[in-house]
Amino acid sequence: MEMGSREEHGTMTFQTTTKMDSGEKRLNELGYKQELRREMSFFKTLAITFSCMAVFTGTPLYGQSLLYAGPATLIWGWVVVTFFTWFVGLAMAEICSSFPTTGSLYFWTAHLAGPRWGPFASWCCAWLETIGLISGISAQAYSGAQALQMIILLSTGTNKGGGYFAPRSVFLCIYMGYILIWAVLNSFALKVIAYLNIISIWWQVVGGLVVIIMLPLVAYPVQPASYVFTHFETAPEDTGISSKPYAVIMSVILSNYCLYGYDAAAHLTEETKGADRTGPIAILTSIAIITVFGWAYNLALTFSIKNPSYLYDVNNETAGALVPAQIIYDAFYGRFHNSTGAVVFLCIIWGSFFFCGLSVTTSAARVVYALSRDKGIPFSPIWRRIHPEQKVPINAVWLCAALSTILGLPILKLNVVFTAIISISTIGWVGSYGVPIFARLMMDQENFKPGPFYLGSRTSRVICLVAFLWICYTCSAFLLPTLYPITWSTFNYAPVALGLVLSLILLWWFLDARRWFKGPVRDIDMSNENI
Repeated sequence: MEMGSREEHGTMTFQTTTKMDSGEKRLNELGYKQELRREMSFFKTLAITFSCMAVFTGTPLYGQSLLYAGPATLIWGWVVVTFFTWFVGLAMAEICSSFPTTGSLYFWTAHLAGPRWGPFASWCCAWLETIGLISGISAQAYSGAQALQMIILLSTGTNKGGGYFAPRSVFLCIYMGYILIWAVLNSFALKVIAYLNIISIWWQVVGGLVVIIMLPLVAYPVQPASYVFTHFETAPEDTGISSKPYAVIMSVILSNYCLYGYDAAAHLTEETKGADRTGPIAILTSIAIITVFGWAYNLALTFSIKNPSYLYDVNNETAGALVPAQIIYDAFYGRFHNSTGAVVFLCIIWGSFFFCGLSVTTSAARVVYALSRDKGIPFSPIWRRIHPEQKVPINAVWLCAALSTILGLPILKLNVVFTAIISISTIGWVGSYGVPIFARLMMDQENFKPGPFYLGSRTSRVICLVAFLWICYTCSAFLLPTLYPITWSTFNYAPVALGLVLSLILLWWFLDARRWFKGPVRDIDMSNENI
């Protein structure tokens, strides 16, 4: 990895004649004026980026992944996914350093794909990213509602003891309540969100350490290491999947789902000081933290399992609705004969979902704002408006909130809503990573103007190729059916929903948008056009 100066790579240099921020200076070079308030430090940017990933994100998928292929696949699958995630993170960090703009992924794509393919590639990337982020809000709202459902159940007597298990209608109200709160908070100045996310990073680090260290101690005696690291077992009678490779792919989905979201640092680059340096570092630091904490959390849960088959019993204390909640309950009830400790631990996990959803809402609003600034969304003048005092894209915030609320309405009728939501979110979000990375891979090296974080021409090619292939695999995995036989209640609706939406977006492009959408629109004139 090279951290060279711009002189070494043939890019233009500036004399230190003003105090203009390096990120703002690069933004001006790219044709944008500074509209958002640039007051974010590296730590605040890291806090929001880290919150978008979250230590406990995989909690709702843990039981499903454990059931498909046993603990060994779940644990080692995290290691494999982490390895390939670093390729994606490095590729994105290099591009972020060169293009520190709020439009991030689709802006990168427009410049990297060149004048011929740039508008179309940018259009596809922008809409994939928008779909991924808005459904990402829904995923966190669902996860938070499920965690609160378990907290209420265990606090009122458990499923066996007459505790209150929130029905679908109440669950939907909780889901909508989270989105409303996140939208309200995001309507204030970004400084408020930044401070909340500083609380978030400490909440997740300290809370994560408490859960990771204390849970196995409370659950002692724990499962042997041979069970955690070597036990492989499929469950065709429960999942309908008899193929071992298929079961492994489904088991690893937990890790695929957890290890993305680090592009949040790129969305905040127009509000971050020295973004051409701090953005890439925030991306990589977030991956590093989640790599360690996420794996440790999965280990803590797996070592603490008391009775694997009992975890899925609909008549157990948590109604078989959330396997980690049952693991935590069994540990505390077995040691202290009450559920108080389990409720406290679930509150830590619930807080993680709350902060994560808040950060995803922030990122989603920035992407919608950036795309509307470039006239890529219907009624763009409305969504690009900035609050005159708070300097935040308030209309974009509420648009994202409204759409994610609508996405959750099927909760009232379908059991597979969460599967569809996370599939749509992952395919859209991670798929949008693949477009600029592929464009970077295909472009002539001499046309790339590197920023302070630069991998070098040869290394970059290899990293981008591996990253792109891994993204293709990840998106494909989330299109697969998750349960057999396939019925209306087990069907993965993500391919249908995505296929319909993407078909409409492509149809819109060929019938109309290709005539007027040219990618990112410069809003200031610069004398030097070679950027």
